[in-house]
Amino acid sequence: MVKAIVGANWGDEGKGKITDMLAADSDIVIRFQGGANAGHTIINEYGKFALHLLPSGSFNQNVTNMIGNGVALDIPELCKEIDEVVSRGVPKPNIVVSERCQVLMPYHKLFDQYEEERLSDRQFGSTKSGIAPFFSDKFSKIGFQVWELFEEEALKEKIKNVLEVKNLMLEHIYHKPLLNADELYITLKEYGKMIKPYVIDSVAFIHEAVKNGKNILLEGQLGSLKDPDFGIYPMTTSSSTLAGYGTVGAGIPPYEIKEIITVVKAYSSAVGAGAFVSEIFGDEADELRKRGGDGGEFGATTGRPRRMGWFDCVASRYGCRVQGTTQVAFTVLDVLGYLDEIPVCVGYEVDGEVIRDFPTTNKLEKAKPVLKVLKGWKTDIRGIKKYEDLPENCRKYIEFVEKELEVPITIVSNGPAREDIILR
Repeated sequence: MVKAIVGANWGDEGKGKITDMLAADSDIVIRFQGGANAGHTIINEYGKFALHLLPSGSFNQNVTNMIGNGVALDIPELCKEIDEVVSRGVPKPNIVVSERCQVLMPYHKLFDQYEEERLSDRQFGSTKSGIAPFFSDKFSKIGFQVWELFEEEALKEKIKNVLEVKNLMLEHIYHKPLLNADELYITLKEYGKMIKPYVIDSVAFIHEAVKNGKNILLEGQLGSLKDPDFGIYPMTTSSSTLAGYGTVGAGIPPYEIKEIITVVKAYSSAVGAGAFVSEIFGDEADELRKRGGDGGEFGATTGRPRRMGWFDCVASRYGCRVQGTTQVAFTVLDVLGYLDEIPVCVGYEVDGEVIRDFPTTNKLEKAKPVLKVLKGWKTDIRGIKKYEDLPENCRKYIEFVEKELEVPITIVSNGPAREDIILR
């Protein structure tokens, strides 16, 4: 059976913990999109980890963790992550990498940085992980797939051809040092040695796994609102964050995805620029940020303070719709226990009209939140294992959100650890 686990909002919803939990019942966990530009935070018996490329099944010895062909593969970053988890006492994860995966080149990070510098005050708030230049090259057909690292003469020739264009850009647009073809060839040969032990024919692997009825978990990065088609364009990422892309980014037949578990946060947070209707500021935001997540709301990749907001029913319902959500995992609910009253955004006012459907970016930038205030529960709910043991106002909050999302909330996370979970 194939399940997908994805985010409904801006990312940072707590997918890592939920994937880590669901991985216990999986045979294979697959990262199918994105790159090392976002982190999944996991807390378990080995400690606290921020995974960037490693699938969240890496702490389960019974799981094969696959980097799918849809991923932007930063080879040194992947190898560094494997070494890091092993150095902290975790048994070496079972990792396989699709031979059709595209390799993130060292110059992708440079171009990402140079472009943000060029844009100045118009920049996108990139993590500078090289993601936009990577996908630009992939779809311009000047990217490098993993198998190409092992074709010496063809690799040399391709590097030479690609650098002709790259060096023109460096010289005339960015006014930066040029790239050396021989040095890049040596680097890529080194990449080849690093990745070779993990490389497989992923199409054959997935075909056999599906045929044999293996439990497969597709792990998405970021969330619906960062999708380049359905997100807040152009303040999006560069690969599809939707469960539907798992069919492409992992090579899974579309009809095999039976469950889409969408992770939704009990309040809103975002990293990077762009419209954020329910955003809050000042002391109110600082207090929520300080209490949020585990150790505060700061980006797992960048360390940047996240922008904070109240729960956004409009954005979250839309996020669930475009994912094709079958059930919701509702996270960081425990964080809200300090509030007497909890505002929730139930609509957007745009040009004097209240709307409940998520609009395109132009309208979103003018939108003002329509808030409804719910009663808080003013108590710590960590450690509670049964839904009926939650305070009444806490259950009312969950049930209000569930009605707004129009999808059942089946998993409630009330703390950062793996065991802080309530199954409804």
